[in-house]
Amino acid sequence: MKKLTHALALTATFLLTPLALAQSADVPAHIARGVAAADRTEEMTVRDAARKPAETLMLAGLKEGEHIAELAALGLYYSTILSAALGSEGQLDMYDMPFMEQFGAITAGNAFAATHPNSSYTAVHFNDIEFAPNLDAVYNILFYHDLQGQDVDTAALNAKIFAALKPGGIYLVVDHRAEDGSGWRDSSTIHRIGKEVIVEEVTAAGFELAQDSDLLANPDDDKTKMVFAPGTRGSTDQAVLVVRKPHEKTEYLSITTTPNSLPRLRGRVREGAEEIKNYNPAKIRLNVSLGRIAAAHKAGSGR
Repeated sequence: MKKLTHALALTATFLLTPLALAQSADVPAHIARGVAAADRTEEMTVRDAARKPAETLMLAGLKEGEHIAELAALGLYYSTILSAALGSEGQLDMYDMPFMEQFGAITAGNAFAATHPNSSYTAVHFNDIEFAPNLDAVYNILFYHDLQGQDVDTAALNAKIFAALKPGGIYLVVDHRAEDGSGWRDSSTIHRIGKEVIVEEVTAAGFELAQDSDLLANPDDDKTKMVFAPGTRGSTDQAVLVVRKPHEKTEYLSITTTPNSLPRLRGRVREGAEEIKNYNPAKIRLNVSLGRIAAAHKAGSGR
């Protein structure tokens, strides 16, 4: 009965066309525009019911005009949606590894970038990847499990992603789940990975886990099967992880006084602040309102 219920729910979902989904009141206009993009093929759109691109991008917090890096653009499923959703003020940087040309990825990626002004395409081994600075987000969808098999240093890659993101930036990882506790064991054979090892590696790079979603969960998935096996492809149990680069923290020194005492107090606050490690006295900020003064500084960095 449980499997029948899941099958009926999936069948009902398939009745929703990309246009109908895009017109849902719950979907932001820019994401709706991406899902309904005219250059999406039927091969792409028939997969929307299982992959839930609108809901996934909403979970990731995608905003129009952002600068996004996409790892493994192979197939252009998300690339086509993202380019349209980001709009003319946004930027999509797509990356594939050289071996993917056996699937036509490099030819297709270059052709896509040539016809989409807000998109760029690079074929590079991910050990040698260089990201643009101050990215809003990096998306790694259905490829984390392949990194180790392609001799990618995941610790170094995650560190590069962390450095490229602006504070508060998002790293979205979606992948086929393996059996709990299996780690990388099945990554090169049946293309699955233990969710816990992804969390362990990205948090080791400094990220904080913001969302561990069951959006693409399928409790009936047999995690011993190859993800491309008939009856399994398109219906795997998938981890959806949204991790965030922490915001910089600010320490505050608050002092209450009267306006008449401001000149003398300003000097005393400056003298005390200079004793803080790495404090830059030129960065002190004093806010005076109704006799209340707040002196703020960035801890450690002097910003």
